[in-house]
Order: sequence, then C-alpha cells, then structure tokens
Amino acid sequence: MSEGVLDVARGWLAQDPDPQTSDELRALIERAEAGDAAALDDLHDRFDTRLAFGTAGLRGALGAGSNRMNRVLVGQAAAGFAAYLRERAGEETPSVVVGYDGRRNSDVFARDSAEIFAGAGLRAILLPRLLPTPVLAFAVRHLGASAGVMVTASHNPPDDNGYKVYLGGADDGAQIVSPADAEIAAHIDEVAARADLGAIPRSADYETAGEDVVDAYVRATALVAPAPAGAAGLNWVYTAMHGVGHETLSRILETAGYPAPTVVADQIEPDGRFPTVAFPNPEEPGAMDLSFEAARAAGAELILANDPDADRLAVAIPDAAAPGGWRRLTGNEVGLLLGWRAARTATAGTLACSIVSSPGLQAIAEHYGLDFAATLTGFKWISRAPGLVYGFEEALGYLVNPDTVRDKDGISAAVAVLGLVAEAREEGRTLGDLLDESAATFGHFASGQVSLRVDDVSVIGRIMSALRAAPPASVGTVAVERIEDLLTAPEGSPRGDVLRVWLTDGSRVIVRPSGTEPKLKAYLDVRGDSAEDAAARLAAVDAGVRDILAAAQT
Repeated sequence: MSEGVLDVARGWLAQDPDPQTSDELRALIERAEAGDAAALDDLHDRFDTRLAFGTAGLRGALGAGSNRMNRVLVGQAAAGFAAYLRERAGEETPSVVVGYDGRRNSDVFARDSAEIFAGAGLRAILLPRLLPTPVLAFAVRHLGASAGVMVTASHNPPDDNGYKVYLGGADDGAQIVSPADAEIAAHIDEVAARADLGAIPRSADYETAGEDVVDAYVRATALVAPAPAGAAGLNWVYTAMHGVGHETLSRILETAGYPAPTVVADQIEPDGRFPTVAFPNPEEPGAMDLSFEAARAAGAELILANDPDADRLAVAIPDAAAPGGWRRLTGNEVGLLLGWRAARTATAGTLACSIVSSPGLQAIAEHYGLDFAATLTGFKWISRAPGLVYGFEEALGYLVNPDTVRDKDGISAAVAVLGLVAEAREEGRTLGDLLDESAATFGHFASGQVSLRVDDVSVIGRIMSALRAAPPASVGTVAVERIEDLLTAPEGSPRGDVLRVWLTDGSRVIVRPSGTEPKLKAYLDVRGDSAEDAAARLAAVDAGVRDILAAAQT
C-alpha cells in the first residue's frame, strides 16, 4: 500500500511544473520513504482520491496532489474541458474566456488554462487583469464565447482556490449543469490517466481582452439604478473583503452618479492572504467587524460588503438594538427587498429563488401577478428559470440584471441597493423603513440557519441517512405535517440530497449538505402575525432542529 501511493506521488512529481508544489511533494516523498508515518498519511490524503469536477467546477486547498488545487490538476482540467468544447462544437472553432481573481495562484492557473486552450486550437481570450467573477460571466455573453472559466474560490478559506465553468450558446452564459459536468469530468479523467502534463499542447497564441470588455460591463451595470436625487450626500461604507470588487465598483459608482463610499482601508486592496479575517465571507462572525468600526467612525447610513470575487453582497444598517449599533441584514431580507424592487417594474416574467430561500418571494410574485420558481441551490439553476426577471438565494447571492449577467452579481446588486436607499432618502425614509413596509405588505417572514461543520464529511451522510430512516414527528412542540425527500422527487421537480419538512403551523425546515464546505445546513423559515410572533416561532424551530440534529449524530 505504501509503495502504491509512493509510485503515484513520484509519477505526479515527474510532471509538476511548479517549483513550490514539486519541492513540497519531493520532501513528503523523502520523509515517507524514510518511514515517516505522518508523511505517508499525508500522501494518502493527497493521492487516494482527486478533486471531483462537478457542477461547481473544482474547488479545494492549494497544494501538491490529485486531491489539491495545483498546476497539474488545473492543466488536466483545462485540457479535458478543451476536448469537451471541441466535441460539442463539431466543425466550428470554440472560443473560451478566462478570468481570475486575487487569490494565490489564480493568475498562474488562468494563464496555464489560456495556453492549453490555445494549444488545443481554441480561440482563448484572457481577461486583462484580475477582475470580479461577474465580469467574466458578463464577458461570455458579451463576446459570444462558447464558454468561460473563472479561477476563484469565492469566499472559501485563504488556502483554497477553484475553477468555475460557464457555457455560452444555448446555455446563455450560465454555469454548467448536469450532464455537462459528467461529460467534462470524463474528458478530464482521460487526460489525467495519461499522467503526462508536458505532452499537453500549449501555445502563447491566446488573446488578451481589451479594456472595452470591462467598459461595457461598467456601462451596463450603471444602468441597473442610475442615481436619483436622493443619492446626494449619501454617507456609506464599503469593503471588498481583500478581494477584487473595489476598482470595478468605483467606476460604476462614478458612471451612475453615486457618491464614493468611505472604504475599509485594511480590506480594500486584493490580498490572497486575507489577513484581517479568518474566513473572507461576510456571513461569517467577525468578518464585518472592521466595516462596523468604519461606519461608526463615519456616522454612516449604510454598509455594503462584497466577498472576495464580488459575486455576493452583504448589507448592514444602523440598529440601536444590535451589538455595536449595526445589524447585517440576512440574505433573505435583502433578497426580498430586491425582489420587491424588481416586481414593481416587471409587467411579466418570473421571480426565482433556491428552495432554501425565503418563501416570501413567492408572496411578492403572487401579489404582482408574476410567475414564481423555486430551484435547487445555486445560480446555475436559478439563472435557468424561464422568463427570469430576478433571482436570489439566501447565501447573499442576487441576480438583478439577467439580460446582462446570468449569475449572481454582488456589484450590480450593490447598485440596486444604493438605488433603493437613495429613493427612500428622497421620501425621508431608510432601508429599515422599507423592510417594515415589505413585512406589512407581504407578511412577516423570518429565516434562520443551523449549520453543523464537521471534520469528517462522512458524518453528514450518516446524519442524512438517520433522518431518512427515522423522520422526526415534530420539531419542538410543533407537529410535522409532511416530509419531502428530493432524492425521490417526481420527474420535473428539483432533485437532490435534500429533505424538506413542513410543520402544521406553516413553518418549514430544509436540511441538506453544503455544496462547497464540510457542513450540514438546516434552513428555517417561519411566517408570523407580527415581527415579534415570527421571531418567537423562529426561536422555537431553531431549538427543535438543534435537538433533532444532535440526536441524529448519536
């Protein structure tokens, strides 16, 4: 067994072009050969499996080995994806746009990919510099490309990176879905089986996109909400969370006519180390502490925060009852406000959200006579809702301009929120007032989440199996009305490893594994007669769910 993994590791080392990961791997091999049990265990962790290519592309920790993100793995992925595109295109020459953010090795992985795409005879176009993920999603459609690749791990921990794939043509610039993921993965496996990265053709004959692509994104996004008179004097704070959002957003603000924000200086420049946050995710506890400090010092009215690749948006407002005087709105609160905004101007079409997002969006759609769709989690599904005019998911993702970008876009969402705030200011109101009006109009919806992070992902599977084998009869003191297992959902309905639990008082609990992190998540949704009633119902459901998950682990 030891010789087997050592042989695999030596074969990997022979094709690794990266001095850092090859030195890392060489040292591990030498230690394992000398009898170091910890080094041998590390090699097994790196080589007993490989990062799976799926509908989310690739994502994992940086390092040597097939179970890490590195130049060998990315090279194999690029060659496999190129083969898939050539097969899909037939006699035509496919084109692919490549973008990258500020994470470690993002630029290296992007250039490797562009060279391999060009070497495979594709028209490869590299974006001019590190840019937000929404710019890449925009560029696929704007340039009429066959596909796009974004090198990013979004809001994952600092040592991670990833490879996100989009398709043009009939897919209209959306992220891949099944069966494309399996077909691409099969091509990647064929390349990997040859274990010879150096034999993959490369070419420096790729294009570098001009600034006109970014200019076009800026113009289109500024039109989401040109600044009304109420924007004058708006005092607000912005953080890029050490990511790439600030430069592009600044240009859009100037074009649209909004005042520049006070920025969180320690987080405004791209820095793949993410030195001020444990997790560069605005949802994580402590991630927005510096924003709150800056807002208190500036006497601000609003905080907006992008995640590192700027495809998500967090919003915070002053709240005397909150610790430190500021409250970050939930993704559902922002999602319903932006859904209300979209519904007011839509004459037809669909409001869409993921199945784990607030049912309040359906109430808004029905109020305005619009269609509604609930999809599996992820904008690869939301963006494909027929007649889409707006989509969101509770994890801070919003799609406000589907005619421009078919993916979540934290920058266009920021412009839309600024528009809402500025319009409210003209009437002497705040974003908090809009939240109150929304609740009075559509219902007092409240949402929460119970998240269980694990070291061993097999624990998640055991919990899901336990819940299926012995479904709960009640959550707290409220009886279960029905349970839907989406693994066995009817044809045409969303299918996945998801349990939906409906309670007799109308509350809802959805349990599913996270698609990007080692977590089991339970999403809680209630509707009350008042804000206080909704909060009480939510607290009771939260306590009941925690008891159920604890019992399922034993």
